[in-house]
Amino acid sequence: MKLLITRPMTAAVEARARRAFDVEIRSNTLPMTSEEMLRALRDFDVVVPTLGDQFSAQIFSDAPNPRCKLLANFGVGYNHIDVDAARTVGVAVTNTPGAVTDATADIAMTLLLSTARRAGEGERLVRAGNWQGWHPTQMLGHHVTGKRVGIVGMGRIGQAIARRCHFGFAMQVAYQSRSPKEVEFPAEYIPDLSSLAASVDFLVIAVPGGAETRHLINAQVLDAMNPSAILINIARGEVIDETALIAALQSGQIAGAGLDVYEFEPAVPQALRDMDNVTLLPHLGTATEEVRSDMGHMALDNVAAFVEGRPLPNPV
Repeated sequence: MKLLITRPMTAAVEARARRAFDVEIRSNTLPMTSEEMLRALRDFDVVVPTLGDQFSAQIFSDAPNPRCKLLANFGVGYNHIDVDAARTVGVAVTNTPGAVTDATADIAMTLLLSTARRAGEGERLVRAGNWQGWHPTQMLGHHVTGKRVGIVGMGRIGQAIARRCHFGFAMQVAYQSRSPKEVEFPAEYIPDLSSLAASVDFLVIAVPGGAETRHLINAQVLDAMNPSAILINIARGEVIDETALIAALQSGQIAGAGLDVYEFEPAVPQALRDMDNVTLLPHLGTATEEVRSDMGHMALDNVAAFVEGRPLPNPV
């Protein structure tokens, strides 16, 4: 059984893969090209792809009888894989849910606090040697404790964010999702997204990527937000219409944004980079040693189950 892992992994994950499987680990950190993906489907039994490896319907059409029978995706999000097209040619798909929840929620809070309190702007001021000392009106930001937060998407990650907001910062929680959720803290269900956006101080995006959520946050939603409100995105970049977001920020329609993901990443528009009221992170959501190892082991658990003929732990 031949296994391909499409990006370098943590030392623990690579060591396990080399012990357990006939594995090739791609050294390139960039997404695979079309030619590489076709080779992966043709020459390997299992592939562990990740974000950016665009296994589209066209790729599967160009490889109608693949040797590969499992894409054990490294990551909870799998919108870069056309799952229906994969199934059509006999390729199963799994992911790594659960392992990413707390780390991603932590990054949401990092962005919320950093943007509200102008931490990135303040650090740049100090590093540039331009700080002239404390005074009572220096860099006044937005208070967080006790404010109202709206969570778009109340799955594992959304609930973890809401829990931090409620228990850590005494924030009032409202949310929008497909249906009301049973949660362990007070939370108001608001089914209409624009109504939710109009009622909160912070709007946090925590929905899966894909066609159903592309540009979910559009000009209409941004127009509904309060001028003092801040938008946070730790989901997928394409969930936000980036052009509309830039316009809303430039016009003062919203007060700021904290972004870990981008519509066309790794490209980040110059307009966003020029704004001091926008916190920009390089997709750090799950970037801890422990979490990336947990994700890798979960992916390899799916590989092992496939090899041994057992039910896949995390099918999508």
